[in-house]
Amino acid sequence: MNDSLRRLGGMIDAFRPAEGQPPAKLGRFFLWCLKGSWPALLLAAFISCLTGSLEVISASILGWVIDGAQAAGPQALWSDGWYLLGGLFVFFMLLRPFFFGLSSASNAIMVQPNVFPLVLSRLHRWTMGQDVTFFDNDFAGRISQKQMQAARAVTDVAAETINTVAFALASVIGSAIFLISVDGWLAGALAVWLIAYVVLIRFFMPRVRKNSAARASARAMVSGQVVDTITNIKTVKLFAHSAFEDRVALQAMGTFRDRSLDFGVISTLFRASLMLLSGVLPVVLIGGTLMLWQRGQASIGDVAAAGAIAMRLAQMSGWVSFTLMSIYTSIGEVEDAMNTLSRPHKLPDAPEAVSLPAIRGEVSFRGVTFTYGGRHGGVHDIDLTIAPGEKLGIVGASGAGKSTLVALLLRLYDVEKGAVLIDGQDVRQITQESLRRQIGMVTQETAMFNRSARDNILYGRPEASDDDLKAAARAAEADDFIETMTDHQGRSGYDAYLGERGVKLSGGQRQRIALARAFVKDAPILVLDEATSALDSEVEASIQLALEKVMEGKTVLAIAHRLSTIAEMDRIVVLEQGRIVEEGAHEKLLQKNGVYARYWNRQSGGFLGMDEAAE
Repeated sequence: MNDSLRRLGGMIDAFRPAEGQPPAKLGRFFLWCLKGSWPALLLAAFISCLTGSLEVISASILGWVIDGAQAAGPQALWSDGWYLLGGLFVFFMLLRPFFFGLSSASNAIMVQPNVFPLVLSRLHRWTMGQDVTFFDNDFAGRISQKQMQAARAVTDVAAETINTVAFALASVIGSAIFLISVDGWLAGALAVWLIAYVVLIRFFMPRVRKNSAARASARAMVSGQVVDTITNIKTVKLFAHSAFEDRVALQAMGTFRDRSLDFGVISTLFRASLMLLSGVLPVVLIGGTLMLWQRGQASIGDVAAAGAIAMRLAQMSGWVSFTLMSIYTSIGEVEDAMNTLSRPHKLPDAPEAVSLPAIRGEVSFRGVTFTYGGRHGGVHDIDLTIAPGEKLGIVGASGAGKSTLVALLLRLYDVEKGAVLIDGQDVRQITQESLRRQIGMVTQETAMFNRSARDNILYGRPEASDDDLKAAARAAEADDFIETMTDHQGRSGYDAYLGERGVKLSGGQRQRIALARAFVKDAPILVLDEATSALDSEVEASIQLALEKVMEGKTVLAIAHRLSTIAEMDRIVVLEQGRIVEEGAHEKLLQKNGVYARYWNRQSGGFLGMDEAAE
């Protein structure tokens, strides 16, 4: 039985990819989210309609039994009315439970467990394709909240539409058919009541939707603010800003409270109006049927059936209305999330982009210009070619454009003028994934996942063997401290978790994990952006030996403020205000007695002063 029910859950492919961008129009957004699941959704809706029609059949059977009992009398009830009682038993003990169970299974097993991951996976894939600026301009917590909010709300709309709207629609149609069979005026009264009900819904639902969207936006901002504070909790404590962060959070929470109050007011008015309208239906239908019975135009069974239908519809109207309010609330939340998540990719792969094959490693910047938003920083008119296997050092004060060059090589941004080429191929004509697979990188700000040390190192090359993993860790001088680690759940060594952003490690330990990740990736192009900045001199000296090994045969771009780390590079370029002002080997640049020589002479132990310029 369990296996049969679980097979019902396989009717929707919960992780089927969607094609193209999520639309910015609400109806089309829903279609995009639910594409591929429609056969199962329509089947579930059909089952719900069948189940809803049973409500009218229940009332009809009640009426038939009462009329049959009245006609047969107490003495002949069991002999003459056995078929009615038998039908009553079969319907209420077998058919009705079966269809209600089937309806519940179609929604709880087939629809809800699959639609949520279907929508969330599609939105997450699309969001992952956004450029880095998209994430720089928003809270990480807010973006994740929007994804979860949209997936949950779309699931709720689909499930409640099937579970309630389809069920109720079948019940109303069946009720109208029954009332017509009794008297056309009763069906007319039901029609008038339905019109009033629709008017009430049309008046309140847009207001519910609007207030729901505002509440959802305020809730996402609270989530973003709280996550931002928790993510930077050490900084908060070091600067003694707990009270300040509390005020900021309370301000966001206050806005959420105000929006929640607005939503509460409109929902209260809606429910009060609904209860008044719902009370009208039993009075009209039961009173009207009693009048017909008094005239001999309806049986006592008709009165009982009409009463059952009236009470059921009155109850259902409240249920449906509350569900509609929930649906419109969810629609408002979908609309709010859609405005954030359906933005087009600003840095997509070109339609004719190809995968970058194995490369020699030549890197060329040809007339490259890029400024951040066209206003400040960046690089200007850069002409630079790095031969395969060449080791290039890049020097310059903060804001000179060093990291911008690397970002353009990785195509985190597109050049405004010129081109960046790898082995003669414009990076704009290469798929971004294949481009970045060919480039290993270690940055000053090391990125760690809250996963095991093993997972963090193998992020460079997940298919690497355990021997490759250990060799990379030893090369990065990380093996010794990894073997001694234990996390709060008792996992040890390479299985120990590093905490969010590697918070359980020192700066030097994080740097060595990042170096091990680059070692195991073994890409033909290696970028070192202050790769040893967090290491003390003794550890750096041992790491330098490992770096020399890993750099063999690779094209290397090394950014450093500590000039001693790049003095042995084949060539060094010096950047000032986004332009190359000097270029050559270390000794040649010292003999030139220019900018590089000035940097070198200012150093104590080979560290470049950071007060030259501001980025």
